[in-house]
Amino acid sequence: MTGSRVVALGHYQPAKVLTNHDLAAMVDTSDEWITSRVGIRTRHIGGPDEPVDELAAHAAAKALASAGLQPSDIDLVLVATSTAIDRSPSMSARVAARLGMAAPAVMDINVVCSGFTHALATADHTLRAGAATRALVIGADKMGDIVDWTDRSSCVLMGDGAGAAVVVADTARSGRPGIGPVLWGSVPGMGDAVRIEGTPPRFAQEGQAVYRWATTQLPPIARKVCEKAGLTPEDLAAVVLHQANLRIIEPVARRIGAVNAVVARDVVDSGNTSAASIPMALSKLVERGEIPGGAPVLLFGFGGNLSYAGQVISCP
Repeated sequence: MTGSRVVALGHYQPAKVLTNHDLAAMVDTSDEWITSRVGIRTRHIGGPDEPVDELAAHAAAKALASAGLQPSDIDLVLVATSTAIDRSPSMSARVAARLGMAAPAVMDINVVCSGFTHALATADHTLRAGAATRALVIGADKMGDIVDWTDRSSCVLMGDGAGAAVVVADTARSGRPGIGPVLWGSVPGMGDAVRIEGTPPRFAQEGQAVYRWATTQLPPIARKVCEKAGLTPEDLAAVVLHQANLRIIEPVARRIGAVNAVVARDVVDSGNTSAASIPMALSKLVERGEIPGGAPVLLFGFGGNLSYAGQVISCP
């Protein structure tokens, strides 16, 4: 068995920016109300001519260019998304077609907000087993398509975007693995606390229940992720949590105990982009040079299904 590692990242967001002041003209809200409760100031919203697979393909192309690879070099495409309307072709198949890939395995993974970390673990396991050699792992969602823009409690949260990682097999047998062991699970009895249901589908959640669960139950799980990787929270150079709400991110990061880590706060500018939030936030931190290459980074997704998944990776 080999290990695997992330060698490059990319992200993409639609050009249209929706500010809190814009939202205040649409629903009964204000910039002060939004920032005090969720910490979000802006979000990007895609138009009807910008489907999810297009966002995903842009992020993937950027990651491939950063890795110095061609689309034909990829033999596995995983797309984490919960906003695919069509059952087939899948988002992963459409991304592969947009990029002109030859014959990759393609698979969509729907674990909502923790989709990317689930997909990254799946890619790691696949590469370790020798079933693929190079993978594109993408988180992409258009939450603007499924939110109720008349509901001020939910529409202020959401944004659109995509983030992508190139993952390659790593035969190095010394030192810390490029992608550490995953710790994942769920709370099925509380699965309906976050919902995307109906025709057309609409997002809804029990905000207080999610807040209490995330801030109290997740920090010890995240510390166990570090333990599985052979690290302490103090060893981390960065913490990239699902960008759900700044009022969740900050207390969870503090309770993990990663006192030396950069904490991703992309939610302030991008809103909650579901499966896109972790790879997009990580890509921006790396692009700005805020994390040294090779440094340990905790990725931890949580949310829909009240599911969670996390791993420590080496920063590309």
